[in-house]
Amino acid sequence: MSLDNLKTEAFLVEIGTEELPPKALNKLANAFAKGIEDGLQEAELAYGAVTIYAAPRRLAVMIDDMQLVQADKVVERKGPAKKAGFDADGNPTKALEGFARGCGATVADLIEIETDKGIWMAYNLEQKGQPATALLADIVNQSLAKLPIPKRMRWGSSEVEFVRPVHWAMMLLGSEVVPATILGHQTSNTTQGHRFHAPGQLTISEPKEYVTKLAEEGYVLADFAQRSARIAQQVNEVAKQAGGNAVIDADLLEEVTALNEWPTALVGGFDQSFLSVPSEALVSAMAGHQKYFHMLDADGKLMPNFITISNIESSNPESVKYGNERVIRPRLSDAKFFWDQDRKQPLDDFLPRLKTVVFQQQLGTLFDKVERLETLSVKIGKPLGVDGALCERAARLSKCDLMSEMVGEFPELQGVMGRYYATAQNEHADVAEAIDAQYQPRFAGDDLPNSAVAQALAIADKLDTITGIYGIGQLPTGDKDPFALRRAALGLLRIMIEKNLDLDLRLLIQFSLELHEQVKVDDKLIDDIYDFIISRLRAYYADQGISAEQFEAVRVCRPAHPIDFAKRIEAVKQFSQMDGAESLSAANKRISNILKKVDDAIAETVSPELFTEQAEINLWNALDSLRETVSEQIAGRDYVAAISALATIREAVDAFFDDVMVMADDEAVKQNRLALLNQIYQLFLQVADVSRL
Repeated sequence: MSLDNLKTEAFLVEIGTEELPPKALNKLANAFAKGIEDGLQEAELAYGAVTIYAAPRRLAVMIDDMQLVQADKVVERKGPAKKAGFDADGNPTKALEGFARGCGATVADLIEIETDKGIWMAYNLEQKGQPATALLADIVNQSLAKLPIPKRMRWGSSEVEFVRPVHWAMMLLGSEVVPATILGHQTSNTTQGHRFHAPGQLTISEPKEYVTKLAEEGYVLADFAQRSARIAQQVNEVAKQAGGNAVIDADLLEEVTALNEWPTALVGGFDQSFLSVPSEALVSAMAGHQKYFHMLDADGKLMPNFITISNIESSNPESVKYGNERVIRPRLSDAKFFWDQDRKQPLDDFLPRLKTVVFQQQLGTLFDKVERLETLSVKIGKPLGVDGALCERAARLSKCDLMSEMVGEFPELQGVMGRYYATAQNEHADVAEAIDAQYQPRFAGDDLPNSAVAQALAIADKLDTITGIYGIGQLPTGDKDPFALRRAALGLLRIMIEKNLDLDLRLLIQFSLELHEQVKVDDKLIDDIYDFIISRLRAYYADQGISAEQFEAVRVCRPAHPIDFAKRIEAVKQFSQMDGAESLSAANKRISNILKKVDDAIAETVSPELFTEQAEINLWNALDSLRETVSEQIAGRDYVAAISALATIREAVDAFFDDVMVMADDEAVKQNRLALLNQIYQLFLQVADVSRL
């Protein structure tokens, strides 16, 4: 390898654009960097740390210690087979001579290589490494072409397509500009600063000064994480100065960070009379429309203030504050109007309107869904000891707020407003809570419904969607899951497990399917939906440190009750930590393999009088002594105790396999030993298939 191949420099590429979509900014930046890394790896160019920069008007990637020149390498070119390369007299054929010429060599320079199909002629071609400057343009352009942009746009007369119009492109390797045309622009060593504070060009001499120069001279914080941290710090500081505590939603913080290059936090206010409107509606108006953060007082109540992030460091902040106060006032007025209008009629009056909203073309309207939920939630609530009338009432009102003015304007308030409207008309507290909590958990780590009525409705809502959509064959594929069936499945499992609800999932699946007139119900469909739902627990338990083998050991037993599944998982986890667990798992695997090879039915009973070896007598006695206790423990779902008891037969099992020939010549003895092994295996299976560990 030449010394040039060992030399490295920092590399920087920046694409300057109109303001990029804020919610897609990080995704675009990460994909841009990933594409460049993939290109460098394919080009076999070594590199060091990769740093991503993303701001409203720029995507940039800096890479430390990039190899300046590819390493030289020898490439083996394969030619014709030796048989085809020489005639009967041993002279090279035209095909072989042509291959040699194509390699810039003679037949004498060729080599023979051994393959599975015989001897072939080949040539080792020395390939000189190319300089990085000759490769980077294509690497960057390929990365840009692969960005996850749903709809690309063109501007002016340009044929270039991108997510937003492009205004400049900068590409540096060390202090040198890498010449290229990127999205219609010639690369240079210049960038642009803040649109208002520093609208001129800035020259970047080398990659390492990029961040500092942009910040000090361009009024741009290129680092997304740095901007986010500054915004959070400023928001907390100004809230404290105003006598409140800021509430910083992670998604809103990310969006605001993507909207501002030089963030400055300011506190504004609104009329206290608006606080008569539910706080969630006011927060939605502030955050959704204006990207404002809200503040709470010492008692946790919403304050008549907001925090806005300005993209300029204004010499007249009062003017900026006043402008924002003028903008938010009509938004809050709308929210108050919707609140007042919606309460002029009871929730029940919205119910008939659900007949006009299609839930799914084959499954009918939202009104049809509500009718199914009334029946299904009562069915779910019965084993939980819930008043059926409350379940039915909660289900009947569950979707009514979707027709309200407020939810029409702020869809994220579905359920929330239903709870407020139900409370306003003096519905039972559990009914009002259930209307809101039916959507829980809305996201990973979200709270779960507390009351039994809410739990029944939340499970019913999710199960109705899963069985209906799955029943008509619209299964989730890849990353496409338009009805969020995966999230619904995990949600109902979390409620059943974490709230310790003893519900038979298989029976509920069947019952829910039968409520869909459009679905043909059979055992395979029930099994498929059960498997789909239970498979969501794989990742759920992986997050808790449960291995794939431990999960599979329980899954194959197909417990109908999710809380039963959870108790078995705990038993398997503890079993795995016991001394001798590995030996006993291996023994169970051996038993499983033996039983699989048996074609005839295995006897259900064991005949002790047929035992001929002490080891099988000992194993039978060990099994017989704990059978009753283990059966009682399993019936009581004390799986930890049951598997601990079963683990005590490990030495007897090991001795059995050391001293006893299972496949004895005497057919009766053989069958008796198989029956003994089968009883052990079936007893373990009532907890888990430990052979899979």
